Parts: sequence; C-alpha cells; structure tokens
Amino acid sequence: MAASSAIPQVVPLTFPNHHCFRFFPPGGLSSVPRIRTNIPKTSLVVAFNGVRTSLKRSHFPRSVPFSVAVGFSSSSRFLQMGSRETCSSREISAQSSGAESSSTSTVSQNVLKLLHLIVSLGLILATDKYLKKAFVAASIKFPSALFGMFCIFSVLVVLDTIVPAAAANVMSFFEPALLFIQRWLPLFYVPSLVVLPLSVKDIPAASGIKISLITVGGWFATLCVAGFTAIAVRKLVKTEMVDAEPMAKPSPFSSIEIWSWSGILLMSFVSALLYPTALGTGARTCLPFLLASTVLGYIVGSGLPSGVKKVFHPIICCALSADLAALAFGYLSRSGLDPVLGFYLTKASSNPGAGDVLMGFLGSVILSFAFSMFKQRKLVKRHAAEIFTSVILSTIFSLYSTALVGRLVGLEPTLTISILPRCITVALALSIVSLFEGANSSLTAAVVVVTGLVGANFVQASLDKLRFHDPIARGIATASSAHGLGTAALSAKEPEALPFCAIAYALNGIFGSLLCSIPAVRQSLIAIVG
Repeated sequence: MAASSAIPQVVPLTFPNHHCFRFFPPGGLSSVPRIRTNIPKTSLVVAFNGVRTSLKRSHFPRSVPFSVAVGFSSSSRFLQMGSRETCSSREISAQSSGAESSSTSTVSQNVLKLLHLIVSLGLILATDKYLKKAFVAASIKFPSALFGMFCIFSVLVVLDTIVPAAAANVMSFFEPALLFIQRWLPLFYVPSLVVLPLSVKDIPAASGIKISLITVGGWFATLCVAGFTAIAVRKLVKTEMVDAEPMAKPSPFSSIEIWSWSGILLMSFVSALLYPTALGTGARTCLPFLLASTVLGYIVGSGLPSGVKKVFHPIICCALSADLAALAFGYLSRSGLDPVLGFYLTKASSNPGAGDVLMGFLGSVILSFAFSMFKQRKLVKRHAAEIFTSVILSTIFSLYSTALVGRLVGLEPTLTISILPRCITVALALSIVSLFEGANSSLTAAVVVVTGLVGANFVQASLDKLRFHDPIARGIATASSAHGLGTAALSAKEPEALPFCAIAYALNGIFGSLLCSIPAVRQSLIAIVG
C-alpha cells in the first residue's frame, strides 16, 4: 500500500443510528457496490488486494464510531472486513434479489419466444391457407404450397442479392416456426396410419400383398438408382466437399410436456364419454383426446432407446397410441372403433378431427422447404450436378417403375395410381394423386409413410451393403427413396449427410410434382397402368 495509487479513499456515510466509512479505489465510487458491516470497536483487519492490514482506532476521526464498509481495487471486488456472519447475510440477500430478477427475466424471455413462435408460424399457416383458397377459386390444379415455396425462395434470393442483411433477418424471424415444424414433422404423417384400418378395408388381401411387395422392392430399387447415379456423377465432376451450413436442432421433449398432454388426454377422454356432443359434434368432442393420444405417443416413442426405435419407430408408437385411445373410447361408449376413426380424420373443414388438424400443417412443411434450400444454397450450387441428376433420374424411375410393375403383377389401375408417388413426401404426394381420377388419397398417404418406415429401419444397413460410403451419395439415396422419415433416421447417426438429405428430400417432391403437373406425363403414366 506504499504507492499512492493503492491508497483507498475514506468516505463517511451516515446511517440512522451510527456512522460508517467506506474505502474506495482512487478511480471513483461508481463501480463499488454499497456494503455496510458492523465491526469491532477497537481494531480492524482489512484484506486489501490479498494483503492483510491492521487499522487502529487512531486511523479514524474520534467523533466517528468504528463502523466501516470497504470496497477495493479497480477489479470491482470488495475488501472483506468485519464479521463473516454479517457478510454472509448480505451476500444471501444479494443473491436472493438477483435470483428474483433472473426469474422475472427468464419468464419475460419465454413469453417473448412464445409470441415470436406464434407470429412466425401463424404467418406460414396463413400464407398456405390463402394460397389454397386462391388456387381453388382460380381452378388451378398445380399444388398451391409448391408455388408458395418457389415464391418464398425467389424473394429470399433477391433479398440476399440486393440487401443481404434483410434476407438474414427474414431467416432469423422464421427460425422458431421452422424449428417447430422440424420438431413435429413425423407427427404430420401419422393420420394416414391411424385410419389405415378404414383405408384398406375394401382392398382385397391379394392386392394388399402386391402393394406391399411394390412398396418394399420399389424402395430398394430407387435407393440403388439414386445412390449409383450420385456416385457416377461424383466421379465425373470430382467436386470436393465443403462444410455445409449448420442445421439448427429442435429442443428435446420435456417431462412437463408429457404430463401436460397426459392431463389433457385423461380429462378430455372422460369428458367425451360423459358428454358425447359437448363441443357440438362427435369429431370435435373427440378431437382433444385423440390429438393428445397421438402427440403423447410420439413423445414417448421418441424417448425410447435407439435399439428399440429400430424396430418400434416413434411413428408406429404414435399411430398405435391413437388407435388404442380410439379403441378404448369405442368400447366404453359402445360405438365401436370405425366411427371413432371416422371422427379422427373427417376431411371436412367445417367439422375437423385430430387428424385434420395435424395434416393441416403439411402445406407449411412444403413452404418450409424454401428456407431449407436457401440456407444450403451454396451447397446446392457447388454440388448441383450430383444432386439434380440423381434426384431427376430417381424420381422418373420411381414413378414409371411403379406404374409398370403394378401392371405386370395385375394390380388394379386405381390402386396403382394411388401408390405412384410412394417415394415422395406426404405433403406433395397427396397433391400429385389429386391430379389423377379415382385415386385413393388415404392409401397414398399410408403407402408413403410405410415406405418411409422401411427406409428408416433399413437404410443404413442397405447403404453399407451397397458400399455407398460418400456422404453425398448416402444422403441423396436416402432422401430420394425414403423422404423425411429416412432422412431423420440417417441424419441422427450421420450428421454430415443431413444437408444432402434435406436438399434431395425437398427437390424430389418438387420435381415429382412438376413432372406430374404436365398433362403428357400424366397420360403416359395412365397408359402404362392400363
């Protein structure tokens, strides 16, 4: 303390019943919090920057009682002096105040995040709904969500060219909505599996076996075509791989979500039993517990060990959970299973069921592709040859091989048309079959989901057997043959393949929709089917 710069300043402070002093560094008072400590009246030991110093009564004016509060050094730490009990009580008080402030701040942040999610997701849903109405009013058969996706992607590209910061801000604004869609994506495929007993009721067993063979065999054949094409083009262009843009991951499910959905399931189930038309119609009354059982099944299935999920995929757990809830309600209400499944997916906007609510997000899934492709635009440009060649050839092969094999095995033409887009994501597959007369859209959705489940369970082993070691080939082959479910399964263990999965997953459905929107292509497929 010999140097003048190290000598603390003594400032008298007056309190109701006594005086006290505070020591401050020469730099000033602003950085030193206020601490009051009662100390012995005879002497004082002060730790100053690690050096213990004894202060006597003579160091202070006689008129001032020997009570001090001391701050020290420009590092904003405090001199420790006085009894440990008093210091501890002050620290506890400060910590308590800080905890309350932190808790309030956390609550406000969570509220803002929730509002951000609601607004961003609401805009995407509103855009999808508006485009659907506009296309129906104009009698346009082209998928409205696909048109919206192209518009969003084009706007982002133009903004990135003119004002890059604006494009980045748009991406940041919609990030919560995109993470929400990514987190719950498999759930939007489930309704078709839940009502599968109704969809296949009128399909002969022999036709069901043929559809199963085409689904499984077609998946593997498409995997081979996409993978070998990607490898062949890679050898020709010899483009070196670069790191892709990092993909944000949604948060895991919490115990609060499990208990919340469990409570909704229990209360709404009992309420529907006691008051079957409490919400006006059977579908609306059953909607809460059927939706809760579906969501709860997916959350529980997602938390299963990885070894179990290879056999018992979360999608299967999800569908079984909803079917068991429907079965239990049908038994207890004496209405039977079929009517309850009919409530699950009504396909009527005026009287929606739980499945209608979930499938209402499919258009938003397509719109979200625009953001995914924009984020990976540099990767798409760098590997355009491999990506586009593989996707185009595999999509053409999938559509025409399905039509040809369906005719060769004697499958009914309407059923063959219904399973044409088996390797295209549900959201766009339903748009494709709507372009054909007499197609069974429920069967289409079910076959697409089953294709994805087959890919999710066997894609990694199949890629290894085929010796596809290149991440680009593995990603493109997986997404082209098993769309979203296969993508999720592969990327969980091979994150380096995720960008190529995401790109091929989107482009495969886009190109398939564009191809089938051409009248000549539709006529050729119908001619092959017979």
